[in-house]
This record gives sequence, C-alpha cells and structure tokens, in this order.
Amino acid sequence: MARLLVIHHTPSPDTHAMLHSVCDGATAAADELGGDLEVVLRPALAAVVPDVLDADGYLLGTPANFGYMSGALKHFFDTVYYPCLDATRGRPWGLWVHGNNEVDGAALAVQRIVTGLGWSAVRPPVLVVGSPTVDASERLWELGAVTTAAVLESCS
Repeated sequence: MARLLVIHHTPSPDTHAMLHSVCDGATAAADELGGDLEVVLRPALAAVVPDVLDADGYLLGTPANFGYMSGALKHFFDTVYYPCLDATRGRPWGLWVHGNNEVDGAALAVQRIVTGLGWSAVRPPVLVVGSPTVDASERLWELGAVTTAAVLESCS
C-alpha cells in the first residue's frame, strides 16, 4: 500500500479548510485511479522521522507567519532533515501556503529546504492570500490529486 503523508500546521479555519480540500483531492484521485493509498495526516509538531521514512510522498501545508513558514513546520524540518536526507530523495511532494498578505517568503523557505532533501515537486505551490476562494479550493483539490497520482506512479 502506498502512503501519502500530509504534514500540516492548520491553526486557523482557513488553513483547516485548505487541508480538507487537499485531502479530498488525494482520496478522490486514489479512488479514481484504483490505487491502494493510505493518506496519513500529521500535525507538523507531531510528525516524526518514521512517519517520513514510511511515506512514499508528501503534502505540506503551512500558514505564512511574518513572511516565513510556521514555526511548527520549521521544527518538523529541523527534526527530520538529516535522518531522512538520503532515504527520501526523489519522492514526490506538494505545498500549500496561506497568509493574510505575503506568502512568497514562506513558500520559498519551504522550497529551499525540500530542494536540499531532494524531493521532487509535482507542481508549483498553491498560494492563497485571504480566505480561500472557489478557485483556490479547486487548485488545492488538484494539488492533492496530482500528488496522489505521482505517489501511486512511483510505487508501481
């Protein structure tokens, strides 16, 4: 069974809604593709090295706090980076970021770390400023679906 790990910091109603859109896309794609996929949700402060090593792909979600990723997601990376560095290279991943104004700095910070890990982006991050619109929710759903397809393909 393939495993998609969703690492998130979703303290607000908007980020929580975004999490649900991404997960809905992931599970719908697995059903449509007939893939055997487990979607594992982990808050960023609870995710540990075995979670990352046991996963075949990753979805990351964070608010933009003062132009940077959340402290919770940064803590996650600080915890897993070196233990997972060589073992997870090439695995597919996706990112969504929510902010009330600027989100680019947070996305760039995550992308720099993940580049070091050697993960393979399935598409550009979904960046949402303000409350998610219908269009943003659709892009989040697609992010979940495309990441699922990449995970299932990498496991076949």
